[in-house]
Amino acid sequence: MPQLRIALAQVNARVGDITGNSSMIVERAKEAVEQGAHVVAFPEMALAGYPVEDLALRKSFAAANRSGIESLAERLRDEGCGDSLVIVGHLDREDEGIRNSASLLYGGEVVDTYHKHHLPNYGVFDEARYFAPGYDLPIVRMHGLDVGVVICEDIWQNGGPVAALGRVGVDAVVCINGSPYQRSKNEERTSLVVRRAAEADAPLAYVNLVGAQDELVFDGDSMIATNHGEVLARAPRFSESLLLHDLDLTAGGHTSTEVTPEPADQEVPLHFRPKTLPAFHVNRITLSPDPLPEYAPLRQEAPVAEALSEEAEIWAALVTGLRDYVRKNGFEAVTFGFSGGIDSSVCAALAVDALGPQALYGVSLPSHYSSEHSRSDAAELAERLGCHFETHAIEDMVRVFVDQLGLSGLAEENIQARCRGMTLMALSNQHGRLVLAPGNKTELAVGYSTLYGDAVGGFAPIKDVPKTLVWRLARWRNDEADKLGTTPPIPEGSITKAPSAELRPGQVDTDSLPPYEVLDEILDGYVEGDRSYAELIGQGFDAQLVEQVLRMVDRAEHKRRQYPPGTKITLKAFGRDRRLPVTNRWQEARP
Repeated sequence: MPQLRIALAQVNARVGDITGNSSMIVERAKEAVEQGAHVVAFPEMALAGYPVEDLALRKSFAAANRSGIESLAERLRDEGCGDSLVIVGHLDREDEGIRNSASLLYGGEVVDTYHKHHLPNYGVFDEARYFAPGYDLPIVRMHGLDVGVVICEDIWQNGGPVAALGRVGVDAVVCINGSPYQRSKNEERTSLVVRRAAEADAPLAYVNLVGAQDELVFDGDSMIATNHGEVLARAPRFSESLLLHDLDLTAGGHTSTEVTPEPADQEVPLHFRPKTLPAFHVNRITLSPDPLPEYAPLRQEAPVAEALSEEAEIWAALVTGLRDYVRKNGFEAVTFGFSGGIDSSVCAALAVDALGPQALYGVSLPSHYSSEHSRSDAAELAERLGCHFETHAIEDMVRVFVDQLGLSGLAEENIQARCRGMTLMALSNQHGRLVLAPGNKTELAVGYSTLYGDAVGGFAPIKDVPKTLVWRLARWRNDEADKLGTTPPIPEGSITKAPSAELRPGQVDTDSLPPYEVLDEILDGYVEGDRSYAELIGQGFDAQLVEQVLRMVDRAEHKRRQYPPGTKITLKAFGRDRRLPVTNRWQEARP
């Protein structure tokens, strides 16, 4: 049977860095070709970075992409990759509009370009704002085998280019992706890839970005699946990788260029019927018509990466998000307040895993109400991590504000948090370190934070992590350290003690909030599930408690709008997915 060695380049691209991304593509393509790859595929928008957001609207950026893809084809030829088909995602602009595209590079030329058909406009995606859909289906005959190309959302929607490729006939499909990480997404992704391979009646090679861009993390998880449901190879998640695999294919001698509409099944309810196929224009291009002479496949089969536990994948996503935000924005170190609590401890462990202990500067900022165990837990945390640590007491600063302005009650409590924030920002200005905000999703949801106090910073590593999950991650990280024979990073006291902002004598979080186990359940229903007041009551929650939580969430939108960006891990991250008006009088009717 005809053979084809395919390489999936799971890479970390930088948005806007066309020159740097182009060099990265050349280096990885050379590596693949040196290992005998006949087809090398790079992820969605690998040349431009993804997502480009409003950069897509700049004509100069589109022109740079077009020029970049043409010069990239020449560079690949000059570097010895001209006899391999290299598929690269990029931004394009035509008379019909701006496009999310994949160009097919061979022999120093752009032999054809596929434009993404399905444009997602939900969650984190705003592609209908930027791009025009494509209706052309280039199919390349490479070594006697017909290869079709699609882009990301094209496999997430029924009908469209994958179904069309199945109708006209191909021997393999390459899908290039910029698919962001979300908790427990990889099972859904695997099922989808297998299903689309069956629909195309051909193996499907899925290559995804890795790394982070602002709030989004891309976990890789590139794979090759057969049309019979088998996953042949799979790349590791959250790391750059070059996945090579030899495909043995049955060449079908496909010649059709007509895409017939999907017939309606009158026996099936309307909402279950597949979408009618649009009128795609099929363009078959022959690069090398004859199959290769039989060759020995790779000595070692491509790996199928092991699945990660939920805690392991979330931790890897948070580490990736923090590392790339810091490095891609040119910072060398980070700093924030070490309170001795669970949130700052988990953030500190994340920072060390992401950047190394030398890049973390912990700061203890005790006030009059700071307990001795909080101070000692903060110091122990720094010792366990091996990071920098310094103390700057804020009591004198607070006293100046309190006495001069006559502050008391909540105003006095909040001035402590704001003195801490001001101190951290001053140290950031002085030393060029990025300040991290260690607040979690639960506190952000109900507004349990102080603007310009504990909410200051340039990045919030656990912004999308509910409080109960913060504890789970802390336990998991310590357990992993035990397994490896290393020092658990998080002090036991920080995990077991009652959470407190320590802004007044004897204060604990449950003075103002329900127990976190209950609160997180209600928030999951209201924020993630968009459940109504009545639906939450129907789940068995106390009506007065639901009323209290919903009121807190609705009133805190102005705080969330001003909070730093942070890594997205859930279905609905604040700011990126869940976007509500700050000025808003709507309130659901209560019985």
